[in-house]
Amino acid sequence: MRRGVPNLFKAGTQTLTGLDEAVLRNIEACRKLSDITRTSLGPNGMNKLIINHLDKIFVTNDAATIIREMEVEHPAAKMVTMASAMQEVEMGDCSNFVIIFAGELLAKAADLILMGLHPSEIVAGYNATSKRMLELLESLVVADLRDISSKAALEKCVKTSIASKQFGYEDFLSGIVADACLAVMPANPLNFVVDSVRVVKILGGDIYQTKVVKGLVVQHDSVGAVKAMQNANIAVFQCSLGPAETDTKGTVLIHNASELMNYNLSEEKEIERAMKEIADSGVNVIVTGGAVDDMAKHFIDKFGMMVLKTSSKFELRRFCKSTGAQPLVSLGPVSREMQGHCASVVVQEVGGSKVCVFTQATDDPSPITTILLRSSTNNHLNDLERALDDGVNAVKAMVRDGRMLAGAGAVDIELARQLKDLGSKTSGLEQYAIKKFAEALEVVPRTLAENAGLQAANVIADLYAAHAAGQASAGVNIVDGGVADAAAKGIFDSLAMKKQAVKLAVDAALTILRVDQIIHAKPAGGPRFGKSQASGNWDEDD
Repeated sequence: MRRGVPNLFKAGTQTLTGLDEAVLRNIEACRKLSDITRTSLGPNGMNKLIINHLDKIFVTNDAATIIREMEVEHPAAKMVTMASAMQEVEMGDCSNFVIIFAGELLAKAADLILMGLHPSEIVAGYNATSKRMLELLESLVVADLRDISSKAALEKCVKTSIASKQFGYEDFLSGIVADACLAVMPANPLNFVVDSVRVVKILGGDIYQTKVVKGLVVQHDSVGAVKAMQNANIAVFQCSLGPAETDTKGTVLIHNASELMNYNLSEEKEIERAMKEIADSGVNVIVTGGAVDDMAKHFIDKFGMMVLKTSSKFELRRFCKSTGAQPLVSLGPVSREMQGHCASVVVQEVGGSKVCVFTQATDDPSPITTILLRSSTNNHLNDLERALDDGVNAVKAMVRDGRMLAGAGAVDIELARQLKDLGSKTSGLEQYAIKKFAEALEVVPRTLAENAGLQAANVIADLYAAHAAGQASAGVNIVDGGVADAAAKGIFDSLAMKKQAVKLAVDAALTILRVDQIIHAKPAGGPRFGKSQASGNWDEDD
């Protein structure tokens, strides 16, 4: 008989208990994950080249993409990746900060454990310090960008997010994002939806050829001969444009050639009647989610209408949202209430690709705006799209809470300085956890300095000296080295994003610190395909 803990579980179950086997091992896994993404933080962050299980190549410094494509398996590290993914879903940015800060908190906790502190004491200290930190964040606001209708305010809001992904293009791209968001900003800014800003990527050309289209852009040509239409009245059909097909099979007995000719003629007349009814309704542009029959195409051209076919039901919904049309399930007359409208529909050639542009008039409201993105390679296009997505999410955070903090690591150093003072005034073992929490906050400015090729220790010392002298907005100057006023240079962090990221990082770190035992059940299924498969059949004896 097996004795002890193994007697509780099935054969093959692994149990890891204690500080060395469970706690420190989990911390080490999270530290390794943090080290991977840490070098991608900030404007000078390095790219990662990831080849996923489908052999698709990703070259990016976006932490959310890196984590998603790496497919992390370690259970403790997976908790940190889930916290990062939640930050990406909720706020759309600061996902790298969640991983880095959680990993640094756990690394400092490992030092305290080796000093002799119990994980429960560290958890209590971290928990109290995080609450105090969230209170201090409210007092460190340096700007309040509440004027949603101002393009300059939106540019200030999004510039830092874009610069962290595409340093050097932030001035141009922030203007693009601001224009796109202003075009679809509802009367109540709290109803702003990120999906209202679409991105269409066209390979070739230069990034400065990127432009904003007030309306929808689709990446395919029209079906018929008509390639442009002004003052377009649009009908959207979910069915095919062609002869009606019955649900059941039937047999038609034809005795002679005249009967065959009459049968074809009746079908032709039916299609002509349907297309004429649509044209007489005032419709001059048809969008369909089904096939377009050759006979229907002939009569559409005859009546001077433009037809566009799409196989995506999501794109069909965007057509309806953009133009105000209602989807129809059968051919026939289209009432005015069911028709959509836009100023012009034009097929253009951009970079060797045909695109169809649905443009709204300047004074008409548009539920959707499209950024026509240009660049030289697919990888760069994808990376630019992620940067624009972060910028649009920054606008979403701004309309909820326009308060901004000083960026470039300034707010992190100020918090670290204040929390260290708090730790010095605190008695008992809790003071060690407070001080280590404060040291963990140094990871952002230190990483920014390291990624910029600066001496991190000197930069941190200069930052502490500047903040002690009352310069609360002093951050890392990655261009000239040393210290600069982040607020004066327009480098801001969103208060809402920062608070959410801190909560998620601390919760993930505390959850991992509370784990004192790992129980791994025996894997289900048959033998694993590994070394034995490479040497022969999986069921052969070695």
